[in-house]
Amino acid sequence: MQRRIPIWSLGVLSALFLVGSAALGQAPQAREVHFSGLLNDYTPSTVSNGPYEMRGSWKLELNLTTGKANFFADLNMETSDYGALSGVVDPTNPATRSAHTHHIAVTAADVTWNLTNCPGPVNKQGFQFTRTVSLITANGSLAPFEKTGMPESVLQVCVSGGAFGDPNGLPYTNVTMRFVPQASGAPSPAASHFGTQAIHGVVSTVNGGGDD
Repeated sequence: MQRRIPIWSLGVLSALFLVGSAALGQAPQAREVHFSGLLNDYTPSTVSNGPYEMRGSWKLELNLTTGKANFFADLNMETSDYGALSGVVDPTNPATRSAHTHHIAVTAADVTWNLTNCPGPVNKQGFQFTRTVSLITANGSLAPFEKTGMPESVLQVCVSGGAFGDPNGLPYTNVTMRFVPQASGAPSPAASHFGTQAIHGVVSTVNGGGDD
């Protein structure tokens, strides 16, 4: 049964589920919290044909029993107005803005309930995860910067906001995603296209559900 969960209670609820389940040696029925929102940002000018505008949506499924998350982002990108000033874009020809799409997925990522090493803005609390992407496309095919024929880029996602219980605020308002180095220390291939900076977005909805 789907039901609304007060967003101020989600961090406390998840902690109780995880700690309580371990202490009792039990596997409680699955409880999921679903986040969604928008992404709006720019790549650096140093990427090929950049800077690009990035516009899109994202969603996140957080399982409070397993402490794992699935993340999905859908982006459309095209060269920004800066490209017209730098000669990359012909302002009379929109086709020169190189419009294209990306779909990104991260599955079964282990969630950490802190914001250590998360990019700004600085918020009161939140959670994060970092994992190699399971899918990263360009116009429906494997993104060309993934040279080995399989996704190798590593994505960090942080969801954050104000303090729990603040009557004048919200606990989940911000999301960032960024491509971080691989375990070997080599840069993520996707960083050559998106950059290494945080891609910022907003949390629009938080919904809870599960079986009673």
